[in-house]
Amino acid sequence: MSGKLLGLSAVLALGVTATAAYAQSRPLTVVSWGGAYQAAQREVYFEPFKKATGIKMIDESWDGGIGVLRAKVQGGNVPWDVVQVESEELELGCDEGLYHELDYGKIGGKDAYLKAAVHACGVGAIVYNFVLGYDKDKLKTAPTSWADFFDTAKFPGKRGLRQGPKTSLEIALIADGVAPAEVYKVLAAPGGVDRAFKKLDTIKKDLVWWKAGAQPPQLLASGEVAMTSVYNGRIDAANRSDKRNFGIVWDGSLYTIDSLVIVKGSPHVDAAYKFLDFVGKAENQAKLPPLIAYGVTNVGATKLIDPKRLADLPTDPANMKNAVQISDKFWIENIDKLTERFNKWAASN
Repeated sequence: MSGKLLGLSAVLALGVTATAAYAQSRPLTVVSWGGAYQAAQREVYFEPFKKATGIKMIDESWDGGIGVLRAKVQGGNVPWDVVQVESEELELGCDEGLYHELDYGKIGGKDAYLKAAVHACGVGAIVYNFVLGYDKDKLKTAPTSWADFFDTAKFPGKRGLRQGPKTSLEIALIADGVAPAEVYKVLAAPGGVDRAFKKLDTIKKDLVWWKAGAQPPQLLASGEVAMTSVYNGRIDAANRSDKRNFGIVWDGSLYTIDSLVIVKGSPHVDAAYKFLDFVGKAENQAKLPPLIAYGVTNVGATKLIDPKRLADLPTDPANMKNAVQISDKFWIENIDKLTERFNKWAASN
């Protein structure tokens, strides 16, 4: 080996050592969805965790996407340790080996959580719904269904939907008369996707797309949209914190569970487990719903929550009566081709 090659090898080795040293020295990094939800997490989880454990921790936000996580893990020097992911990202990332398989013995045991919140690679953080949100001060007549969302004659104004096929196609079918419980059966059948896009065509010129969860309340507050799909907790937070008068239509809402994962390649796995254990405790989870209206996953937390507050949560039986769980199976099988179709549709006149 020449002297130049030896020199190059030494430089590369030094670089790898420096990178590894930085990864070890940086704080535990927890990533969530930003906005009112992350502000609530910061108050009831992040700051108390740091105080209780003395562990250095920072929090960041993201807008989701399995490609983002894939790139960070495959690129080495993983900058994130614990990430809150949607159910589809949980399944895909677990299959691809992007997360650590969890040792539930370190976070209270599987029986401490709702069955639907227990997964090999992630533990449920919240139960939440995509609901129809509107401003009571701006609409003289309150909408009561997704059909009203598509009725621009009776309810004039722009509409907000999350950018992408997921939830948009389900909402379109429910508005077109499909029972929530039958949505994925129809979507999977011949002509089902065409039917959904045809329904979206009827309000295409009136649509405003959002990506981050903090955007829909802002769109409502500015008057840019008359109605929008929105995470239920964001509406509740805007009403409580910003004194808004926003309304929610629970009928036909779409619910799911977000989970916390430990990213493969994290240099802070032990600290990450301590964080998950802290967040998973019933007494800590019970402090979240008073700040933002998401259902929690520790089975013992519900009895610690004020019954009056339970009525505002997705897990209240009345709110779940005609809701449908977002199908991971359908979206894992179809997300790529339907995203491609959606993007072409959205870009066309």
